[in-house]
Amino acid sequence: MPILTIGYSTLADRASNIVYPDSASWQYQQHIQGSKIKPPKPDTFYLDNKGVAKSRNSAIENADGTYLLFGDDDVTFDAAEIQKALDYLDQNPKVSLVLASAVDESGELRKTYPLKKTELNRFNSAKAATYEMILRVEHAKDLNVRFDEDFGAGARNYLGDEYIFIVDLIKAGGKAIFLPLRIATHPADSSGSRWGEKQDRIARAIVFTRVFGKLAVFVRAGFALRRLRELGSLSNALRFTFGR
Repeated sequence: MPILTIGYSTLADRASNIVYPDSASWQYQQHIQGSKIKPPKPDTFYLDNKGVAKSRNSAIENADGTYLLFGDDDVTFDAAEIQKALDYLDQNPKVSLVLASAVDESGELRKTYPLKKTELNRFNSAKAATYEMILRVEHAKDLNVRFDEDFGAGARNYLGDEYIFIVDLIKAGGKAIFLPLRIATHPADSSGSRWGEKQDRIARAIVFTRVFGKLAVFVRAGFALRRLRELGSLSNALRFTFGR
């Protein structure tokens, strides 16, 4: 059994873009969304519908590795940094998930990350990206935690799937840790960095409702105060606070 499976979410016309890290001992899978052509290929899984969360769940179900790293066809990984995360997981069997960091094309960190090892909770994991996450597969299955397929790229609520997954995992009894390891390179622009349109504001508001329930309005208010510039105006901040 491989120690690590990297499950790549992709489309049929983009699968050839995948660049695999240099480790012969790891397993690489493709989870192809919305593909009607299904020739038999090893470690390739065809999904009838589009939606990145569907492909992430397919990766959880089909991974042979002890650990699972979620890949995209525009991401490249650093095998040496990944191995450090795997060593940590081996040494800490109660940890269900490691969240690491990523850089952009210029080598700059894609966002502000903690400077040291940090235990994750629902207040500090909202900026997680899927390709930064290494999951202990057994824990996800034992705790019956999967990605919410109503969220993420390809769904109407096109962001927040990673954040929701981490929070659901913690709520179910799992433990998630951030480690300051630069495991991935990803282009600077992504759906998770979008702020400018009304639908971006509404999508983020829905994510907070999913995570915090009745307390969401208070959390959104605090978030709006910190992100007033991105929201564009005080009126937009108020709309965001009340989920509009």
